[in-house]
Amino acid sequence: MLVFIDDSGDPGFKLDRGSTSHFVIAMVIFDDELEAEKTAIAIKELKRELKFNDNVEFRFFKTSRGIRIKFLEKINKFNFRIRCLVVDKSIIKSQELKTNKNSFYSYFIKEVLKCSNETVLDAKIRVDGSGDRIFRKNFFTYLRRELNTDEKKIMRNCKIVDSKSNVLIQMADMIAGSINRFYNLGKADHKEYRNIVKTHIEDQWQFK
Repeated sequence: MLVFIDDSGDPGFKLDRGSTSHFVIAMVIFDDELEAEKTAIAIKELKRELKFNDNVEFRFFKTSRGIRIKFLEKINKFNFRIRCLVVDKSIIKSQELKTNKNSFYSYFIKEVLKCSNETVLDAKIRVDGSGDRIFRKNFFTYLRRELNTDEKKIMRNCKIVDSKSNVLIQMADMIAGSINRFYNLGKADHKEYRNIVKTHIEDQWQFK
């Protein structure tokens, strides 16, 4: 099992001064590694069709409506699952989550993996991001402690990867952005992108 995780939104809490109202963590889950490879090839082929350089990233908030639709339609025929956690930041009370970006990311990544109704087990997890060595070590230790027990192992291993070199992380970004846009009711296209991939959505739940 391969799991690719990315987010949409920001960890800021200045909601009246530009911080996003919602934060979305999305998981793209492949139960078959061959299917993941086929999907990655299709995304690379789309770059060629669009005459993009191989180094160009697909990122939801940096692409046009037309490219978003082409991308989502391209991946839609493959077999993958989407599970996502939607956080309305206005209900967060924890000062630790409000003031520590690393704690914020770690906690919600843990939550989306842990609350998977046992549909994510013994998974190879790939997370978008960078961070220094100390953060990475603490992050991996935290996930192992929170996710794995003697009776059940959710995470086989976890790696933080660079989205520039991983098109399946880019896919997770495009899906996270599509779901975040769904909650931006002021946008005329707020339903459009999620609707393309909605049959793949296994769970979309709001944090409470």
